[in-house]
Amino acid sequence: MKAVTIISGRGVPLKRSDVDTDQIIPAEWLKRVERTGFEKGLFSTWRDDRSFILNDERYAGASVLVAGPSFGVGSSREHAVWAIQQGGFDAVIAPSFSDIFRNNCTKNGLVPVVLSEPTVNRIWEVLEADPSAEITIDIQRLTVEIPSAGITESFEMDASTQDRFMKGLDDIAITLSNADFISTFEATRPAWLAAK
Repeated sequence: MKAVTIISGRGVPLKRSDVDTDQIIPAEWLKRVERTGFEKGLFSTWRDDRSFILNDERYAGASVLVAGPSFGVGSSREHAVWAIQQGGFDAVIAPSFSDIFRNNCTKNGLVPVVLSEPTVNRIWEVLEADPSAEITIDIQRLTVEIPSAGITESFEMDASTQDRFMKGLDDIAITLSNADFISTFEATRPAWLAAK
């Protein structure tokens, strides 16, 4: 997982609520054995509609997805996070997330940012009026800024998750950071507990 302290880029106003993981990445994509190539399945059912926001060239290359309430509900598939990341997004801003989806985000390096629904609505308005508007998410200061629109909002993130993002730590890296403690513990265990 790469370290993340600042995310700066354009946003996509995904004006939908209760977006579930099957809409993010349909079930037929779960048969893949690789962890790559999921960007092709990202919102693939919706992409058949030419008016779907991700088909709008004005938002090509955006790196922040701005969605409605209850984003990532449904099954616990990690593939949804992979698809969003491989689709070029580094963060998702929404009024709320499914707990499992949010947890999958934090373990894979996709930054989930919770902002109030009125703030998200305001960001949608800004992005619709100016698709080139830059959004800056500061993980250290826990702020979202859109300077061109005079928006500065704080968001919450627990200290351990914030540290995980800033240091680029996945679960394995967190375990390995305790290698000395684990080795000391293993060396002091009674012999009869040792693996044979």
